[in-house]
This record gives sequence, structure tokens and C-alpha cells, in this order.
Amino acid sequence: MKLDSPQISALIHLAISEDIGPGDITTNSIVKTNQRSQAVIRVKQDGIIAGLEIAKLVVENFDKNAKWDFAKSDGNYCINGDAVAKIEAEKRALLSSERIVLNFLQRISGIATKTNLFIKQLEGLNTKILDTRKTVPGHRILDKYGIAVGGGTNHRMGLFDMVMIKDNHIKIAGGIKNAVDLVKKERNKSIKIEVEASSIEQVIEALNSDIDIIMLDNMDIKEMKEAVKICKGKVLTEASGNVSLENIRTIAETGVDYISVGALTHSVQALDISMKVI
Repeated sequence: MKLDSPQISALIHLAISEDIGPGDITTNSIVKTNQRSQAVIRVKQDGIIAGLEIAKLVVENFDKNAKWDFAKSDGNYCINGDAVAKIEAEKRALLSSERIVLNFLQRISGIATKTNLFIKQLEGLNTKILDTRKTVPGHRILDKYGIAVGGGTNHRMGLFDMVMIKDNHIKIAGGIKNAVDLVKKERNKSIKIEVEASSIEQVIEALNSDIDIIMLDNMDIKEMKEAVKICKGKVLTEASGNVSLENIRTIAETGVDYISVGALTHSVQALDISMKVI
């Protein structure tokens, strides 16, 4: 994932615009121009750091000559109190960029940290954790970056890069087979097709429709085991619905290839991080 993409640049500019507006009244009143100082970014709780390059891009919008000394890299596990980076820049730049830097770092690191907790529950198993589209509008690229840093696997970015036939599509099309047939007439053959199934009957119908992945939606463990057995060696399987740290290993032990976890991005707990001038 390219962190210097136009989309990320636009996000940073939007964040600066909403926070700084016509100017930082407090900082500009107190601090003279062309004064330089240093600041340290430090984690205040254990977790995975992620988004350091984004933080650097933010500060560079205020001071293109800012210098960074990274003590940690994205993906590193940090202990409460660890310094992750030191910045040397104009004082105004440090003060005005502080909240924007932390907003990006805390959210992305929170996602990476939570993802890693789920990953640890699956040690010794082959099941992979997927993200979802349950992200903050406009921030999906960064939310998914946090997932990847935490050890998760990115699912489709949006509605354009994979076919996902869900319950409402099936209802409107009049069944799984009809929905798949309609899609196959329109899609590029390189694009994979995934079908949501909430019963064994739907699993069988999806299998007979020649698709790539079947999502086992809100199935209980017994039904999921049966579905996986039916699908084994024919299509990939993805478990979805009501996944938690407490039950994810039990779900994975059914043999599913993937488990999607919406909570990784729709219920984020930010990692506590500070930025202090020294």
C-alpha cells in the first residue's frame, strides 16, 4: 500500500484544513517564526505502532525541513513509555501539527494493535483474519493499512475490485444462481466472486454456481463445520458475524480459510500516544 498516494495526501490536507483553518491563533500569538525545537512521540500504553510515515508527512506540510529520528518502525510492539520518534522542526510546526499527528497515529496504531490481538488467538492455525468496509468514510486506505501492519489480510477495498453477492442482492435477483449469472455477464473474469450464504442449502446453491469464495454468514459452529466440509477443496470459505476475541479460535477450528472482523475498524480503541516538546 503506497503511503504517498494522492488519496492520503488529500486526507492530510483535509485534516490540516479542518484543524488549522486560517491559522493557529494560540501558537502564532505565543511563538515567533523561525524558532526551532525538538519533540518526542511516545506511546503511553503497550501496543503496535503504525502510521509513522503519515505523521512525518503531516509535519512536513508545516515544515518541509523537519528532521526525524525514528526509534521504532511501523509494526513494532511498543511498551508503555517507549519513545518511537524524535522530531526537530520549527516550534510553530510542532505545536500546530501535534493533534493532527496524534489523531492519525492513535487510530492507525489502535487498529494495528487490536488486529494483532486477534491474530495471536489463531496461533498454530491456518485461518487468516480479514478486514471489512466498516471504516470511517474517506479513511479506508489508512484503516486497512493498520490492519495489514497488525498482521491481518486486506479484503476488497470497495465495490469495484471484487464481487460480493449479499442477501439483498440475492433477494432482488431471485436467488443465488440468478445473481451469479447476472454478474458473470458483466464482470471482468479476473475479478473474484464471493457469495454470502446463511444456510447449508445456500452453500450448496453457491457451490453449484461456480464461484470463488463462500461467506458463511452468522452460522453456528455446528452448521459452519458442515459447510466447511462441503466446501473443502472446492471453494474458499469465510466466516462472518458476531466474531470476538473470545470465540474467534473456536470459529477458526472449524477449518474456515478466513474470518472477517468488522470490529477491527468500526469499534476502534485508539492507542494512547503523546507528542511533547523538549
